This record gives sequence, structure tokens and C-alpha cells, in this order.
Amino acid sequence: MNFQQLRAVRETVRCGFNLTGVAAQLYTSQPGVSRQIRELEEELGVEIFARAGKRLTGLTGPGAALLPIVERLLLDCENLKRAGQEFTSRMDGRLSVAATHSQARYALPHVVRDFRALFPQVTLHLHQGSPKQVAEMLLSGEADIGVATEALAHYPQLVTLPCYRWTHSIIVPPGHPLLAYQEPVTLQQLIEFPIITYDVGYTGRAHIDDAFAREGLHPNVVLTAMDADVIKTYVELGMGVGIVASVALDAERDQQLRILDARHLFEINLTRLAIRRGTWLRGYAYRFIETFVPTLTREVVEKALVELHSVG
Repeated sequence: MNFQQLRAVRETVRCGFNLTGVAAQLYTSQPGVSRQIRELEEELGVEIFARAGKRLTGLTGPGAALLPIVERLLLDCENLKRAGQEFTSRMDGRLSVAATHSQARYALPHVVRDFRALFPQVTLHLHQGSPKQVAEMLLSGEADIGVATEALAHYPQLVTLPCYRWTHSIIVPPGHPLLAYQEPVTLQQLIEFPIITYDVGYTGRAHIDDAFAREGLHPNVVLTAMDADVIKTYVELGMGVGIVASVALDAERDQQLRILDARHLFEINLTRLAIRRGTWLRGYAYRFIETFVPTLTREVVEKALVELHSVG
């Protein structure tokens, strides 16, 4: 048994059982992949993959049971490499962070700047995607750290830690009818206007939908986007009322907009930081986390990883 055989199994599942794709991922030939899989099956005494002729069609029962073990062995192999690097080159390396558009645009810039000043020899890779994509990048090993508001807590393979809480705000152009109301804006008033907000699954959109649903109201959502700047642009054009994260607003930058508090309308949102269970983090990764959330010290993060791993 060797790690190349294990990688062949893992990549076969990730590539949808397409051995051509596996061969490309592993920089080898398709017959080579098939041989690695067959040799491992013979050594284990079970068939890992179901077949239709020479084509792989899925995992067998034993294969489904063995896959988590394969994933864990490969993760431990990567952890072993990182542990060695931790002692041989503490100040250089790479760190991969996956975040949603809102986090990358509004929450992380100062963190990235300060981290780069502390660790100029660390190559920082910042990936953007939906909360689901952030989780998938963590699970695949593409990212070391993930930051998002939604979805991360739904994956038992991830350890999630609270970062900060935030609320939504309503944005309108100058002179908009909503500005004439003396009392705080209500949901009933909001549904009188077309609404522009985040895509489903982004930046607290679930709390927006839940608030209207509880009141039996059906908002006219005419446009959705992943990024608050896009929402602002179309609100400025007069296309509708915007609902965005309060952290995405800047009074000086957004002078063409008027801001109304919406914390009384929608539930408070919680941004989370996530790490795949069992992952070995370099020392500078812990410093990145602490730069982002000072209360998440290395001791706190390591304790969470140990506690949640033992529970799992």
C-alpha cells in the first residue's frame, strides 16, 4: 500500500469516476491509475469501485466505508509534511484563505495587510466563492482557513469558530419615499418597493427571507447579487431598495446613498471562521486567525480543534 494508490482512490471519487480526469490531476496515465486502484483492491481483498466493463460507475459498499479512512490517511500525510516545515522554516510558506465576496471585500483587507507586514515571506492565496464553495475548498484541502456567514456550520467535517456579529441596513437614493417615514421602517413598508439584495445563501440572505416569511409577506426581489457594491450600483440607478450588510457601508464612499437601520427587522448574523477537522496549521496560520479575531488565540483554536475532534 502506498500514498499514490490512496490518491488515485480519492481523485477518482472527486473526478466523478472519470479516470482520464484522475490521470490529469495526478500527472500520470489512465492505465497507471487503473493499476494503482487494482493493486490496492487486491491488497485489501475488496473491490472499492463498482464497474460496468472497464468503466468505474461508483463506490461499492466497502469502498464507501474505506473512503473516509483514505481521506484521513492523506490528510495525516499532509499534516506530517506541514509539521516538518513548521520546524525547518517557520517564517515562510503559503497560506490559503477562502472567503465570500463580502468578507474578502470588507472584513479581510486590513487583516491581509497586517499579516503581510508580519510575514512578508508567506505567500497568501485568497480565494472567493459562495459559502458552499468555501466549505468545499476547505474539505478538498485547497484552503486552510475559511470565512463566511452562512453554510459553514452545516458541515460536521469542519470546526467553526465565531468571528463577529453584524446586522443589515437598508439603502435608498436621496429623496426616496422611505425617507419620509418618521418611525423606523417596517417590513410592510418595504414590500411596497422593488428590493435588491444578496443571492440566496449569501451574506445573511436567509435571515432576510425568514423575516418576511414570518409575517406572511412576499417581497418583490427584482435583482440579486453576491457583492454589496453591485447592489449599491443598482440602487443608485433607482431600480429598487437595497438590503445589504451594515459592514459593507461607508458614509464617505457611499455619499450617493441614504442609509436606514434595519437591525430591528432582521436577525443578527454571525460570521464564522472554519478549519477542516484534523488539519495541521502552521504557526503563521494561527497568527492570521488572531489578527482577524484577537480573541481566537492559538490556544483557543487548538482547544476547539481537540474538543470537537474528540466529540467526532
